[in-house]
Amino acid sequence: EAPAPADAEPETAVPNERDEAPADAAPEGVPEPGPDEEEVSDDGPASPADVSSESSDAPSPEADTASAGDEGVRSEEPRPAADIPADGLSGSSAGAGGPDAAPATVGQAVASSLRAAGVRWAFTVAGESFLGLLEGLVESGVQVVATRHEGGAAFMAEAVAQLTGRPAVVLGTRAVGAANLSIGVHTARADSAPLVAVVGQVDRGVRGREAFQEADIAGSIGALAKYAAEATTPAEARLLTAEGIQAALGGRPGPVVLSFAEDLLDESAGDWDEPAGVAGASAARPDPETVRSILHLLAAAERPVILAGAGVLRARCSTDLMRLAETLRVPVIASWRRGDVIPNEHPLYLGMTGYGAPATVLQRLEAADAVLVLGSRLNEVTTFGYHVPRPGVRWAHVDLEPRGGSDLPTPDIALGSDARAFLRAALRRLDGAVLDVAIADRRAAGNATDRAAYESASVVDAVAWDGPGVHPGRIVATLGRVLPEETILTTDAGSFAGWLARGFRFRRPGTFLGPTSGAMGYGLPAAIAAALVHRDRPVVAWTGDGGFAMTMAELETAVRERVRVIALVLDNERYGMIHSHQELRPGRRTVATDLGPIDFAAVARGLGAHGVRVEKDEAFEPALRTALVATGPTVIHLPIDRAWTSVDANPG
Repeated sequence: EAPAPADAEPETAVPNERDEAPADAAPEGVPEPGPDEEEVSDDGPASPADVSSESSDAPSPEADTASAGDEGVRSEEPRPAADIPADGLSGSSAGAGGPDAAPATVGQAVASSLRAAGVRWAFTVAGESFLGLLEGLVESGVQVVATRHEGGAAFMAEAVAQLTGRPAVVLGTRAVGAANLSIGVHTARADSAPLVAVVGQVDRGVRGREAFQEADIAGSIGALAKYAAEATTPAEARLLTAEGIQAALGGRPGPVVLSFAEDLLDESAGDWDEPAGVAGASAARPDPETVRSILHLLAAAERPVILAGAGVLRARCSTDLMRLAETLRVPVIASWRRGDVIPNEHPLYLGMTGYGAPATVLQRLEAADAVLVLGSRLNEVTTFGYHVPRPGVRWAHVDLEPRGGSDLPTPDIALGSDARAFLRAALRRLDGAVLDVAIADRRAAGNATDRAAYESASVVDAVAWDGPGVHPGRIVATLGRVLPEETILTTDAGSFAGWLARGFRFRRPGTFLGPTSGAMGYGLPAAIAAALVHRDRPVVAWTGDGGFAMTMAELETAVRERVRVIALVLDNERYGMIHSHQELRPGRRTVATDLGPIDFAAVARGLGAHGVRVEKDEAFEPALRTALVATGPTVIHLPIDRAWTSVDANPG
């Protein structure tokens, strides 16, 4: 499959593309999104233009639901039309009900602009400082969900942004609300999710006078975001809203923080036509020669590997990635918490990096003589502490914003490109290519050996255990056997996540949400958000007692919103990962990591959800099957022995 030696390589080894499109045209072979498919880029929509042309009437299933093919998992399911006001704002220009209506307020105009940019969901703990915007969101047809804490609201908005590729909104009031929601801003930055955090500020007349709950929102919480600004006039509000939307969606997507004074939101918006240039440019067409060089890098190598991340998922091009891998016979490894990048049963899938990864993953990456990093930010966990790509190995980085950074070596080839555009261009070049069969056959044999090693190393239910409590690996094995392939799983931070990371096989792209920020408390709110977006699909949160307790009040939100969420709580009454870190220190003192008991099943019932405690492995499957057909949320409390310190522990 690789080209012949350089001194004898035929020019046809990688054919040139024909009918080259203009530089500003969409890449050849990449279809424009139809009414049921939204084109997305590396970590989110290519630009606001991809969504702003929609009618701003109430969302409909035809307009907002993506196709449910092998990658169609990032779509939205709106509530019934009866729940959405029929007289909402229209388009991106301000107006509150028709040509004879009074001029719109700034709050209404900001809401209309957010709706036009693709926002469908907003999450909040309501505060008096942004009531004018809150009312405008409802009038614009945005679904507003009340939560029990701004941290939970931010996690929900971040999960929607990850899942759909569209911006989602979290709202908080002044310093206190902004501080609480800041964990979601940080998480959205790590996950490259287009989160829009809107914070109500004190009235302009008392700004700078230590007014109630006053703070410099843009200069403090805003430092966590990709873009932050505070508006003081209607003209500034118009401009900064447009700039914020552009920043959230353009280039590498990410969170933005917009602050508006309370009295400004109720002021007349005046002329609110969107300024020119709000929509970002379409993703650039990949440079043909750079694409060719990357293909040669992979095709000529004996032990190449593709490290694929969220850019593939957000561009909805997992099928294209599999085609490239199959054509070149190059295996795929997923970056941390992107284990659903291709179906895990594919023979070229070799696991996910990071915490919980089987030893074979790092071994295979270190053995590689060529690496293509596709749509991954190469964070510390993904790279095993910046050991991958190893020094001396030739590697290419394809990303909207290619990087080196930290201790990473500079890539031999860097291509700033959307993952989908790159893969389509690569596949066109490979059509009819002359490939070195001998090298391809050697790679195929090595791939089979590597796959067998991965499968053996990722077994998590083989350790003997008779209790007390459940065997975490057997719980994961049961999930793999019972859950439908369209199930969305979310996870939290902690040692318990290792069993899922190693032992669960994701069968469809876009069915896993996990925070690469390492934030605790994410699992349940993210699951609620996923269940709101996909009401017809099972959603399961895999959590530990520490993280679950941080946001378990959101069970009431799930009950009120009538979503079917299953929360699995592995409970060792301990902050287990930090406890393990303490035991590695000299002196082995453990401080502030042991916790007391909580009856999580009783808490669930007290909040109106179903709750059950399972202490034996054989009782879990019946409880899971019951939860899958329940009409509301269910918590399954799973006590585990403290001897289960990690997925590598062998307490039996």
